[in-house]
Amino acid sequence: MTATLVIACGALSREIKALQDAYGWDQLTLRCLDASLHNRPEKIPSRLRELIMQEIDNYDRILLGYADCGTSGGIDALVDEFGLTRLPGAHCYQTFMGVRAFDELMSEHPGTFFLTDFLVRQFQSFVVKGLGLDEHPELKEIYFGGYERVVYLAQIDDPNLTRRAIKAANYLNLKFERIDTGYGELVTNLIRVVA
Repeated sequence: MTATLVIACGALSREIKALQDAYGWDQLTLRCLDASLHNRPEKIPSRLRELIMQEIDNYDRILLGYADCGTSGGIDALVDEFGLTRLPGAHCYQTFMGVRAFDELMSEHPGTFFLTDFLVRQFQSFVVKGLGLDEHPELKEIYFGGYERVVYLAQIDDPNLTRRAIKAANYLNLKFERIDTGYGELVTNLIRVVA
């Protein structure tokens, strides 16, 4: 078996672990960086570099469980430098939905704010507290005034998560839509690297 390391965003850890269990990928090791780095994406490449340098001699393959994630090509520079692979697209929304489908949706409805299972679970800490809306609710209109709707890209069918996503959309005063994506292109990319 080929020893494979996935260095992923903590926002994808639950999904990657579920796929690892479902496919029996015992040869896969998952290491995650804190998802809060998305609030400071310029720090992601240096943190990835640290882990790559620590682990590159210990694994046959390394997949970066990140899309570009706001790094302006910083992750792609690591991919080129070390001969690695990363997830497709600009962010995990494209990974779950598929790049083409996401781009089509955005061209039809550019005022869309997206949630994933992770963001629904972490809405209070990542959106409300992360953007300072808990202390400055007047910022909600500044941040979200240009949005028309929330689209929840659901990885699993969990009625509780859907209720929480609807509650988040109501908090933001936005229309709600749910799209069942499952694990999307995360599956195909992991299969390509791990199998």
